Amino acid sequence: MSEPIEPSTSSSSTKDPASLIHPRREPFEHGLLSIPKLIFADPTQTLVPLKHKLIEQSPSTHRVNAAAISESLQISIDLARLVLDSLASVLHLESDPLVQAKPDGVDEVGADVHDLVLFLYIQSYKKLLPRTHKDSAAVADVWPSTSAFDGYLSALSPLQLVRSNSRRFVPSQADEEAHQLSYLQKHLGNLVSLLAEPVEGEGEESLVLTMERLEHLGFLIQFGDKGSESGHLSQYAPFFANSDPDMPAVPVPAAQVHEWILNNIASALENISERISPKENGLPSSSDQDVPMADACTSSTKGSTCVRGSSFIEGISKSSLVRHASDLKGPSVKVLNCHDSVIYILAPLRYATVYGCSDATIVLGAVGKAVRIEHCERVHVITAANRICIANCRECMFFLGVNQRPLIVGDNHKLQVAPYNTFYSQLEEHLSEVGIDATINRWNEPLPLGAVDPHDSLSHPAGVSDAQAESAIRVDPDQFTTFLIPNWCGGEPHGSTKVNPFPLPEAYVESQDRNVCQSIQKNLGEVKQLLREAPLEDNRKRELSTALHVYFKDWLYASGNIRQLYCLQGE
Repeated sequence: MSEPIEPSTSSSSTKDPASLIHPRREPFEHGLLSIPKLIFADPTQTLVPLKHKLIEQSPSTHRVNAAAISESLQISIDLARLVLDSLASVLHLESDPLVQAKPDGVDEVGADVHDLVLFLYIQSYKKLLPRTHKDSAAVADVWPSTSAFDGYLSALSPLQLVRSNSRRFVPSQADEEAHQLSYLQKHLGNLVSLLAEPVEGEGEESLVLTMERLEHLGFLIQFGDKGSESGHLSQYAPFFANSDPDMPAVPVPAAQVHEWILNNIASALENISERISPKENGLPSSSDQDVPMADACTSSTKGSTCVRGSSFIEGISKSSLVRHASDLKGPSVKVLNCHDSVIYILAPLRYATVYGCSDATIVLGAVGKAVRIEHCERVHVITAANRICIANCRECMFFLGVNQRPLIVGDNHKLQVAPYNTFYSQLEEHLSEVGIDATINRWNEPLPLGAVDPHDSLSHPAGVSDAQAESAIRVDPDQFTTFLIPNWCGGEPHGSTKVNPFPLPEAYVESQDRNVCQSIQKNLGEVKQLLREAPLEDNRKRELSTALHVYFKDWLYASGNIRQLYCLQGE
């Protein structure tokens, strides 16, 4: 009989953040796919034999490629590759070969079977339902019902969020964390059993977990409040804490691991409940209220807060906002409920989320893992990222430099995509830091999935789940323009990027050249007219004209627009 397991190596009664267990939010926020064949009524019954089958196919490495996933799950090879790419974007260990692989080497490396089955298991997760507005009738007419799916898919539109007065009616971070912990608490026995193995000669009743297998649970849970920097899960396990690094640790009973994690989850849920209770009684909660960055992150920043490795930019309206790497306290950013604004986040990031924004332009620097844009209306998003998912958006434009196909899911209308169209001085440095290849841009290959999100908690009419999301159309080259980031945004100017590092398709280059030529001709004509009408003597006019020509020539060479001179000569 095993001894009772304490919730963690340090006393839980002190509520030390480093001793508390947390769900890893990344798999739940960026790893869920709207693919019906990945959602199982009984995940354990399906995934246990699947795991054994996949291990038999790769007994030495326990890694599988897209072809094996496609054959086992009966999905297309494109969707199987999407599974690999999605898993790679939310894995917990940066040292994993799948994370380290180049875009064209992902299939060759393949996914670890144990990470894969955990990833497939959580595809049955249901997101927390947004809290409804206390006066639903007051906001019912804000989001026009132009789709058969309206009322089912978009729980809250951006304009409804404005009417309902900020994020009070969107699940708080504490609410979402409690919901994810409760899900893990309910399914922990199944998750542990997927990783456990029987003792040789003693049958399935005597399941044990090795230290290496325990580390796979780090895909879903972690200790401390430093996000992905929290370290290996086994470091916090009392039964592996003092293991000799030069000797293989002795496996422990799966039941013992199960009990230890359950105790920690119970302690964490109790802590969250204590933090939420004052808020529900009408008192402000220090962990969930809107606080100035001066209080949360030690630097004064309008509309921003920081929570567990994420910086929040929230409620910006009719203004401009600039954030550099030094302004952010973590590798992830969430932009929430911003309207009629221009927001520049010129930094290297791991994850970025834009939710509930309208009539805004949002520039996201370099995002190495994943971007998610959700419930936005009339928003222009400019981003360089590994991958992007667009869900439940309307009349939005996306200027993309992405290494993977853009995912389009949910109830979308009138979306447009275009190649990446801007730069700032540190962009190439940031791209290199987060691992984005500027020679690969799949902006024009959107991949529409389901028109409903099987992971929400809403009810959907029969037959809707089989519908495909409305895809995005390409921006006409004649409508394409370069977006210039103002000089006053360059608070950290020491980069070397002078031009857009993502090559433009020929049609967009030609259109841009035509537009520049026309602009130059128009401006030259206006300058000549001003010179003629200037109240100056002829010799002073000649001096001014000569100076203008010198500066104009310098600008042509410095900007790379000297080629436009040939365009002008041709016309």
